[in-house]
Amino acid sequence: MSTTDINTAPIVDEEELRYARAQKREKIGKWVLPVLVIALAIFFWDRIVVWNNIPHYLLPGPGLVLETLIQDWGMLSSALWVTVKITLAALAVAVIGGVGLAILFTQSRYFEMSFYPFAVILQVTPVVSIAPLIFIYVDSRLAGLLLCAWIVAFFPILSNTTLGLNSTDHNLRDLYKIYGATRWQRLRYLQLPTALPYFLGGLRIAGGLSLIGAVVAEYVAGTGGIGSGLAFRILEAGYRLNIPRMFAALLLIAATGVVIFTAASLLSHFLLHKWHESAIKRES
Repeated sequence: MSTTDINTAPIVDEEELRYARAQKREKIGKWVLPVLVIALAIFFWDRIVVWNNIPHYLLPGPGLVLETLIQDWGMLSSALWVTVKITLAALAVAVIGGVGLAILFTQSRYFEMSFYPFAVILQVTPVVSIAPLIFIYVDSRLAGLLLCAWIVAFFPILSNTTLGLNSTDHNLRDLYKIYGATRWQRLRYLQLPTALPYFLGGLRIAGGLSLIGAVVAEYVAGTGGIGSGLAFRILEAGYRLNIPRMFAALLLIAATGVVIFTAASLLSHFLLHKWHESAIKRES
């Protein structure tokens, strides 16, 4: 071993050790910091209620909300399941419809020019204003809720996937044409892999929007009974001034949104971490 190798080896080892420590701190901080901030927020929430003697019908403490969640779990869990079913069904339909329309748009420019404006109109029109008409013309309450949630969720899938399909490298397109590839082959081996990161970004957005659409639709529907979701339980609790139950239902909605976003993020990481620049971890 030369003198240069002997002198540089400790430096390289020290840099690698420093980088490993930084990576470890980053991994720990990624989980510890959010938990710490949430814990502090809950602590100050509880202290504000206690210090100011705020009545529970105005602002319940976190302990009372948790107690109510446990006591009313039978009612709230059934309502949660109704909301989750509508959300996931709307998201599934949005994925199928959005991706399908995006493929049609990229295959036919005239088809895109004809129907894309209708998708934009549905996106920019508030679902609150459309929902009453939907429940008038649609006999099934479940179908009406599903349609409202779908209207909100499908546009991010459509727009992002269309953008991804149109973002393929023109040089690669020309290469496929030179070798006589069919439209299906270009779509399958070139355009769809290119559009995958865009689609997954739209999926993360659409997951939260489908939940929002389901909750808003339930507010507009406003019917009780066994098939009621969390939105109706919030309305019912508000009428009865049962504010702890309102907070418990809101907590379940927020937790559902976090779970959906986390699942979409994990799916994105699983599909992209080996090859796409947005998910590959590199040394700083």
